[in-house]
Amino acid sequence: MTFKTMNNHDVSSSDVDIALFLQDLSGGGAEKMMSSLANEFARRGLRVDFVLVQAKGINLKFLSEKVRVVDLRARNTYMCLPVLMKYLDQTRPRVFLSSQDLTNLMALIARKLSCVNTRLVIRIGIMVSVQKRTFIKKRLEKLLLTGIYPWADDIVANSKYVAEDIIKYARLSPAKMHVLYNPVITPDLLSKAGEEPGHAWFKKGQPPVILGAGRLTEQKDFATLVQAFAILRKKMDARLIILGEGEQRPELETVIRRLDIEKDIDLHGYVENPYSFMRQSKVFVLSSKWEGSPSVVIQALACGCPVISTDCPGGVREILADGEYGDLVPMGDANVMAGAIVKVLDGKGKQITPGWLDQFSVDEVAEQTMKILKLS
Repeated sequence: MTFKTMNNHDVSSSDVDIALFLQDLSGGGAEKMMSSLANEFARRGLRVDFVLVQAKGINLKFLSEKVRVVDLRARNTYMCLPVLMKYLDQTRPRVFLSSQDLTNLMALIARKLSCVNTRLVIRIGIMVSVQKRTFIKKRLEKLLLTGIYPWADDIVANSKYVAEDIIKYARLSPAKMHVLYNPVITPDLLSKAGEEPGHAWFKKGQPPVILGAGRLTEQKDFATLVQAFAILRKKMDARLIILGEGEQRPELETVIRRLDIEKDIDLHGYVENPYSFMRQSKVFVLSSKWEGSPSVVIQALACGCPVISTDCPGGVREILADGEYGDLVPMGDANVMAGAIVKVLDGKGKQITPGWLDQFSVDEVAEQTMKILKLS
């Protein structure tokens, strides 16, 4: 088993400043965030590898040509260990940056077994303690994280809540922990926000649009958003668009039919440019049960869209400055959520202080990340 490089880069080249590691580059927040960092590192003149268990996913095409893509060609993340060890032994990047639970573990184990001196930093992007697992899997997860995560040279969390959670859950040293928000605001985001979404509901004279976005999973709890919309719809004319796909689509469609609001809700699926939808919508709503540091909230604010969010475990309260820059509502409470949406649609949304969003820009986050990685 061996790895291969893509996008016309030489497989023999081993002079690498930083390698980033993920399972693939699908449409999730971690994948988008790591892609943005890779592109920014390359723009700054660093020699960058992006190592993938499988070189696939929508974000693959957004990588800069300067980033060398390394395909481990493994069947799954568990099976990538031998070839990942081979990559580290042959390439020996100055720094290895991994994100997500399983890839973090594989990266740490591979470096340990390879006996290379590559600096390894792992990134935590979600409240690990509240993720749903069976009892046995949760026990095993805790044992692995407690035993292996301390092998990292440094650990980056994308919010203070996430940092505190993983320190307690995996018994980690606070001295190794750094908090860096997601590098969400990019020149590409601001450019794409000005495009037309191409959706008939945004034409002049149409009712106001409420927007949700994310994977259709239990974590995102779109059922509460749908129920809140049904309550609101009895009081005023409005429409709801939800961007994203996931296993709970059939359940959501059942709820929508039961509430008899099919004509006013569009489960629109995944789109390459959600920013144009954010720019045109009257309010963005996050209905999650837990989060890390939700990029969609930052994106919506950057696009000028007022935000309402559940006060869920994670970093959303930090992003909204304890409710100063967006309404925080209880989790699972459709009535309160509906009332908050009505208030925003009535023109009572909260304004952002100039400069608050700078901390979420790719330029600022890349600069701070390079300091942690000791590349600057």
